[in-house]
Amino acid sequence: MLGKIRYFFRRPLQIPIVLITKLPYFRFIHETSDYQGHVNFAFWFKQKILNLGGNSKAYWPVHWTSQVYDVENIMVGVDAYPGIMKGCYITGRGGLSIGDYTQIAPNVIIVTANHDLYDSRKHICASVKIGKYCWIGAGAKIMPGVELGDWTIVGAGAVVTQSFAEGHCLVGGVPAKKIKELEKEKCIPFEVKVRYHGYIRADKFEKYRKKLAVSYGEDN
Repeated sequence: MLGKIRYFFRRPLQIPIVLITKLPYFRFIHETSDYQGHVNFAFWFKQKILNLGGNSKAYWPVHWTSQVYDVENIMVGVDAYPGIMKGCYITGRGGLSIGDYTQIAPNVIIVTANHDLYDSRKHICASVKIGKYCWIGAGAKIMPGVELGDWTIVGAGAVVTQSFAEGHCLVGGVPAKKIKELEKEKCIPFEVKVRYHGYIRADKFEKYRKKLAVSYGEDN
């Protein structure tokens, strides 16, 4: 007990933070403690209140050095936070879906639209779909129209221009090619105790997504 008192005296701001995070809204801080991408109050505050990096509209944790656009077209699974690591560039213009428990390393680029070859003012959109339990290595680039099946591992620095929809594989290189087939029986699925899509509990997520779509529709 004495140790806790000394801790708070050394860090006076911790007292209001502890009290604030007891509010029902901040249940995600406590209920995602077993997540691979667990976030604390400071991370949330920098993103949602200070709007560092301009990612306050994202409904999931995004690092202030990353850039995420068209969040209304991005479907993020449970414990899957595209852009939580530093230096990522992610666009949802053409539609982006990321499955549960997929991890995305720093400096990853995911784009869902490209300039027209004959008129750079136009964009050609093509959705990107990434399955569950995938791992996108540092500096990898996922191009429009790509689909990656469950348990696809993308090596660092790879440029993925074609789909690997069957999943259970390691891909790498420029352009990316299949390097290794994964043994399906060795792939270990896991589940978290409480399901969240970013900051939103799973049981409230569908309602939130509908509200988000309406909100952006009104803005446009």
